[in-house]
Amino acid sequence: MKELALFWHRRDLRLEDNLGLTAAYGAGNLVLGVFCFDPIEFHPSKIAPASVSYVLDSLRLLQQAYRAQGSDLIVVQGDPRQQIPRLAQALNIQAIHCNELVEPSRRQVDQDLAKQLQSLGISLQRHWDALLHAPDTIYSGSSTPYTVYTPYWRNWLGRTKPEPVSVPDLMPVASTDFQQPLPTLADLGFVWDAPHFLAPGTAAAMARLELFASRAIERYETDRNFPAVDGTSSLSPALAWGTLGIRTVWQTTVQAMEQANGPDAQAGITTWQQELAWREFYWQAMYHFPSLIDGPYRSLWQRFPWSDDRSRFAAWCAGKTGYPIVDAAMRQLNETGWMHNRCRMIVASFLTKDLIINWQWGEQYFMQTLVDGDPAANNGGWQWSASSGMDPKPLRIFNPYTQAQKFDRDAEYIRQWLPELKSVSAADLVNGKIAPLWRSKSNYPEPIVDHAIQQREFKRLYQDLKAAIGD
Repeated sequence: MKELALFWHRRDLRLEDNLGLTAAYGAGNLVLGVFCFDPIEFHPSKIAPASVSYVLDSLRLLQQAYRAQGSDLIVVQGDPRQQIPRLAQALNIQAIHCNELVEPSRRQVDQDLAKQLQSLGISLQRHWDALLHAPDTIYSGSSTPYTVYTPYWRNWLGRTKPEPVSVPDLMPVASTDFQQPLPTLADLGFVWDAPHFLAPGTAAAMARLELFASRAIERYETDRNFPAVDGTSSLSPALAWGTLGIRTVWQTTVQAMEQANGPDAQAGITTWQQELAWREFYWQAMYHFPSLIDGPYRSLWQRFPWSDDRSRFAAWCAGKTGYPIVDAAMRQLNETGWMHNRCRMIVASFLTKDLIINWQWGEQYFMQTLVDGDPAANNGGWQWSASSGMDPKPLRIFNPYTQAQKFDRDAEYIRQWLPELKSVSAADLVNGKIAPLWRSKSNYPEPIVDHAIQQREFKRLYQDLKAAIGD
């Protein structure tokens, strides 16, 4: 006789290519899904309204997929250490499956829950689903975790990649009395009425992946740098929330490589594969170095004298710094919940190297606004920009004007997000030479800092700190 198992969904909002769900079903069980809105994780200080909106609509589609097979997805609210055992006992569950996360707080919850369930005679079985290679399977030649990307990439690339797993053909499950309506955004304390950056659910993510593979992946190496060009996959929300399986994604890149038209096309595909590896590098970094969630990897930066000017930070958040490329990027983020990756590097460098504000302020603001907020990747990206992380180059400073001249020469991106400056010439926009009349007419601010002066000041602070600690 088949037993009933629970599969606890978190950042894996799909049936397709889901290792934990397939394992739960493969053990000879009937499977019910459950999702728990943890008020700690789903708090405005930790997650973006756009992200919650994407999750809710993806859950609605996932629930429909379960019901189409005669099963169901139960949605509960509260501390999972209370809600999951309560549900398991009421349904006489013997086994609960879930997929692993790397954030220290989530891993602690899992450890607490496993102990509690064990005392009830229930097993919690965890699986590595979100990565092609689990963090505890790739080590350097000295058997230590990697702290530099390039050798990690070489090791990672040389390993055999797993194939997508089949979709479980879930068997009918008797109805339960635990089903509640999905909460609304307002129920969860959020407000968001902008369109989805990426349509929710697996079908939309698959369609976007196929479109990218057929039209843009071969040009990715070049096109990814230009924010006015639709040259990226736009799949980051699907990867962050697991509406798309990573094995399916990798298989698509392999097929694209087999059909690639020449070395340039192959280079574009390889570059996108490297971005997938960057994500896994940051996940393994947080797995092995959980203190990253609380501060810098490099000890020197624990003592760096950040200015932390709140008025300048507010201007950065609002897209009112007086630097058009920076402000355009922040407006895109605030209005859509997403920002082009080139622009993420530009605004992060500006916050840390021009405004001399602690990168952790920016890290938190991104998590509060990004639809694709991924704690490990977000932390890794910010530490890369701040020079505090796992990167051999100690000081990387982006000149916002040079960046605009290189990657938005015709000011298409700037004009899209700063429509009040649409009549200013492209040359003046990318060089920041906006006439006082235009600033007055559009209420566009003067630059809040001078890049050249702040660059010198940042370098001075860095060198003084190194000298003080004898580094």
